Formats: sequence, C-alpha cells, structure tokens
Amino acid sequence: MEETTPIENGIVDASSKIETIKNLIFGDNIKAYDSEFETLKKDLEAKREELKNYIEDVHQELNALVDNLSTDLNIRLTSLEDKFNERVDQLEETKLDRSLLGDLLVKMGENIRK
Repeated sequence: MEETTPIENGIVDASSKIETIKNLIFGDNIKAYDSEFETLKKDLEAKREELKNYIEDVHQELNALVDNLSTDLNIRLTSLEDKFNERVDQLEETKLDRSLLGDLLVKMGENIRK
C-alpha cells in the first residue's frame, strides 16, 4: 500500500472540490457547450470530407481537360505539319529547278545542232 503525503492529498482533494463546485455552477452550461462543440466538430468533419471530395472531382476534371487539350493540340499540330508538307511539295513542283532547266537547255541546244 502506497502512502501519500498530506500535500498530495490536499491537492487531489482541492482539485476534486474545485471540479465539484465547477460542475455545480456551470454543469448544465458545460454540457450544452460540449454538445455544441461536438455538433460543430461533426459539421466541420462533414464539410472537410465534402471539400476533399470536391477537390478530387475538380482535379479529375482538370486532368480530363488537360488530356483533351493535349489531344486537340496534337491533332492541330499534325494538321499544320501536313499542310506545311503539302505546300512544300507544291513549291517543289512549281519551282524552277536550275540544274534541270540547264540540262534541258543543253539537250535542246544539242537537238538544234543536229
């Protein structure tokens, strides 16, 4: 059996008495406050969960939008590249190739001499 000193007993007794007086004076109010705090805690937790779900939904939507934008940009870039290549091909067809023209003129000249 452990012996306690009178000071320890006095502190425990004083704390117990203070708690009893506090419960007598504020007991109903404290219970109401505790109840309100519990309700607020539950509401905050529900709102936190709701916000977390909303953020996750927005994150998924943004990822989908980024994917769609990336796909759209790739399609447009491919289209521009194809158009550019078509224009280059057209220019090559219509461009006067000097070496080819020179060869043709030489051949025409040789044919005229004959």
